[in-house]
Amino acid sequence: MEAKFKKMLYGGDYNPEQWPREIWQQDMELFDKAGINSATVNVFSWARLQPSEEVYDFHELDDIVDMLTKAGKQIVLATSTAALPAWMVKRYPEVARVDNEGRRHKFGQRHNACPNSPVYRHFIQELTGRLAERYGNNENVVCWHINNEYGGECYCENCEKAFRVWLRKKYGTIEALNQAWNLAFWGHNIYDWDEIVLPNALSEGIPWQGIEEFGKEKTAFAGISIDYRRFMSDSILDDFRLERDAIRQYDKATPVTTNLMGTYKGLDYFKWAKEMDIVSWDNYPSYDTPWSHVAMRHDLMRGLKNAPFMLMEQTPSQQNWQSYNSLKKPGQMRAQSWQTVAHGGDTVQFFQLRRSVGGCEKFHGAVIAHVGTDQTRVFREVAQLGEELDRIGGSIIGSGTESKVGIIFDWDNYWALEYTSGPNIDLKYVDQISRYYEYFYQKNISVDMIPVDADFSGYDLVAAPVLYMVKEGMAEAIEAYVAAGGVFVTGFMSGIVNESDNVHLGGYPGPLRSLAGIWAEEIDALAPEQSNEILFTDGSTDQCGLLCDILHLEGAEEIARYGSNFYAGTPAVTRNVFGKGCVYYVGTMLSEDGLGKVLNMACRGAGIAPVIGEETELEVTRRISDTEAIYFVINFKDRELPLPAVFAGKKDLLSGREMPEGEMLKKYDVRIVKV
Repeated sequence: MEAKFKKMLYGGDYNPEQWPREIWQQDMELFDKAGINSATVNVFSWARLQPSEEVYDFHELDDIVDMLTKAGKQIVLATSTAALPAWMVKRYPEVARVDNEGRRHKFGQRHNACPNSPVYRHFIQELTGRLAERYGNNENVVCWHINNEYGGECYCENCEKAFRVWLRKKYGTIEALNQAWNLAFWGHNIYDWDEIVLPNALSEGIPWQGIEEFGKEKTAFAGISIDYRRFMSDSILDDFRLERDAIRQYDKATPVTTNLMGTYKGLDYFKWAKEMDIVSWDNYPSYDTPWSHVAMRHDLMRGLKNAPFMLMEQTPSQQNWQSYNSLKKPGQMRAQSWQTVAHGGDTVQFFQLRRSVGGCEKFHGAVIAHVGTDQTRVFREVAQLGEELDRIGGSIIGSGTESKVGIIFDWDNYWALEYTSGPNIDLKYVDQISRYYEYFYQKNISVDMIPVDADFSGYDLVAAPVLYMVKEGMAEAIEAYVAAGGVFVTGFMSGIVNESDNVHLGGYPGPLRSLAGIWAEEIDALAPEQSNEILFTDGSTDQCGLLCDILHLEGAEEIARYGSNFYAGTPAVTRNVFGKGCVYYVGTMLSEDGLGKVLNMACRGAGIAPVIGEETELEVTRRISDTEAIYFVINFKDRELPLPAVFAGKKDLLSGREMPEGEMLKKYDVRIVKV
């Protein structure tokens, strides 16, 4: 796999325009000391580049680019389009977004533009084209960074008109639209495209117990609300394309990206990735985020293009915007960074390189703290990592990952499942995906996060928890995969609706019914204080909660049954042979141990093996090139753990020494081994 860069980029967001020029040279000297070889600039400089509609001023950016070029730094050049200049909102107030409650916003904050504003679209093309014409031939500009952390929604008249056009292209006729959205419900039939109104808090949004944002997370008509999610994701993606195409008029080769945000709900990242040269993302776990969740998001970002990705942002010390902004402990940033590389990262970048003097991010961590020197713990750790990446990073970038397990992640399912009114408000899409990923993570089994239209044939096991929405062609693709010998794992709240959120009639799990060999007659919802007992056929027991499918066998065999409630004695977990493969159906939310028991069976049947052949609580991952494999061994536990015996006597690339048998790794210790 070809690397996008000649070296592993190590740097991050740099905002010299916020500082007097005498600071700039100090920064260059400190960057050298820290091993910083790149800088992301011009992220929020639109107002400085274009002080008025008729005037552009690139003198300051010229000086910044010239300084970085002379210092030998690689440049990730952003386009500045994530925050509107004040003059634009004053002269063209329609560029500002209208929120879910129908209020047009004034100038302020960021991500504040209507994605369907012709004025906004004109100006982003003009600015980006000028930037590409001016800097596209600079060899130190190694990546274009469009906008920043795209997200949010707009509910203005421009969006409403554009939505109607989008719908006409999708459905063709009013009759097809009425049927897709089931508008006979509550007498909502429409007879003209202009009768369509946006699904916000003033129309289809409904308040819901436990939801703080009125009318935003629940809807009376999921069909229109899901379509609006799709439309808004497409609209913002169109803005990205406009900027990318403006760059390509002057620069045909430099990679183009924008920084994504892991499992962010608002945008269909699999669709976005097709338009990006390389995926980049911002990784900000909180103080209590499980390391498995961080790893899963890395694997999702790698899976978007099935290729190495950029870590565009992380903090070297602490965030400022979370509820509890704990410092990273000694060694934590380094271990977290190597975890990024282990899961496919080809860059390690920070927000930010110098800590801001004011604004809401003044307490956000940085390589250079407010004290302004290299005499800090954080700076020393950054410098250590910089030396390591410079020394061995070149042998890692561009290498791939080999996985025989795929977990389906799908934004349509994400939206649809969480718009659904019932059966349990505690049912969250990412939570359920994470529970399955956690099993494989703890076993050190490599996982690819894959879309619903992936080629399943490369995987021995595919898991699809809460596959609520089964669109046209999906069931047939899964059946072909299983019939050819694949192992498929799914369960409750799967196969329920089509792409418009209308129920597949004929019994749950709809088009997956014959594949799974079961019929789910009813779905019981359990409150947090409620549970049911699970009795496995081998005599072991477990507890379950959240939801319980009341199942009937239609060819499948029972693996476990319920122990209480009126459906005691009915199947809870089943296995069905289908062609040369089989399907496991988990009809309830088992405990971690119970789910692990089922996935153990599935893995044995599929011949799934961990990265190494011995059990360990250390995280062990592997990247593979044409000639070698590189193993990453990291301790994220609160206690010392022994090095796996398979690595005894091998050379640790970080320290250069041979590792003895029985060596103990402390928390946040990292070992890297090349085979």
